[in-house]
Amino acid sequence: MKKLLGIICLVILFFGLLTALWQLCQPLDVLNRISLYNNVFPGRERLSFGESPQTAYNFSIGSLDAAFASHKINKAGSKDPETLRVIVIGDSSSWGTLLRPEETICGQLDGKILSDGKTIRCYNLAYPTLSLTKDYLLLNRAMNYEPDLLIWPMTLESFPNDKQTDNALIQANWDEYCALFPENQPEVKENSLLKKSIWGQRREVADWLRLQLYGLMWAGTEIDQDYPDTYPLPKIDLENDNTYHGIEGPLPESELSWDILKKGIERAGSVPVMLINEPMLISNGENSKIRYNYYYPREAYDSWHEELISRSAKNNWLLVDFWNYLDKGDFTNSAIHYNADSAALLADFVFIEIERYFCK
Repeated sequence: MKKLLGIICLVILFFGLLTALWQLCQPLDVLNRISLYNNVFPGRERLSFGESPQTAYNFSIGSLDAAFASHKINKAGSKDPETLRVIVIGDSSSWGTLLRPEETICGQLDGKILSDGKTIRCYNLAYPTLSLTKDYLLLNRAMNYEPDLLIWPMTLESFPNDKQTDNALIQANWDEYCALFPENQPEVKENSLLKKSIWGQRREVADWLRLQLYGLMWAGTEIDQDYPDTYPLPKIDLENDNTYHGIEGPLPESELSWDILKKGIERAGSVPVMLINEPMLISNGENSKIRYNYYYPREAYDSWHEELISRSAKNNWLLVDFWNYLDKGDFTNSAIHYNADSAALLADFVFIEIERYFCK
């Protein structure tokens, strides 16, 4: 019995020391920056995101440190004078829902050669959440990689104030958000000793480990999302509803995060930012005179669209307006997700704009 009690005391002492050491050193930040990707496995083509890790070999990891460490941009190194480094941010359309990495706009641009002989090296840092604030977090990190051009696709649904912080990526990186937006004085999140203990951070440690383990399957298959044979198509027949985020007609400017867009462009500094108004499905079905699609009443979208054009002209922002470039048959499982052929078409237009800007 004494021997058993001794063993139990030693185990308790060991875990007590381990917990104290973890609390003192806080190694999670260091751990998240260590990755088998770009070392044992190739770097991922896009940020880790997914809901079916067993079949997609990918999942939504909260830590931006771990996500960036697994991305191929982390191995980009110093810029080659013979290349043009382009970084794409944005939402699920840019990330490439139902598209393979090479089929996205970023994938289609990568490797194209400009008339001055430079080769485009494009990195996809989009993430499937509609929020300008989330985009800003990624843009801010993108600046560490010395881009020559930032491409920022967007749509109205990323602008409402109530969309900005109510998403998992912002919540998981709350300290970083607070550092970037101190003027917003957000509510204080719990920062207890338990939360910073090895027990409180066990989920983050497990996620880091899972991401490394999925690297083997991903490297062997290059699959990073599910590609179903069939999926529900976006609605063509729409509700008789002119409200958007609970407001009838256009959203007041005070309800839209124009300040985040301006802040992002200012953060880019001398690096040009190409804003892209993303294409969307335009319905011709029931109530299509009231709504363009599931997301947008015509009145709300048109008001925002006019304001985007006006602000871009006033501030000399580079805007590429694709809003009505595609037919309704070009969209896949939502009014803002398009197919590979459409992505190739849009990439060709973006390439022309890049050529126009850099090869005058």
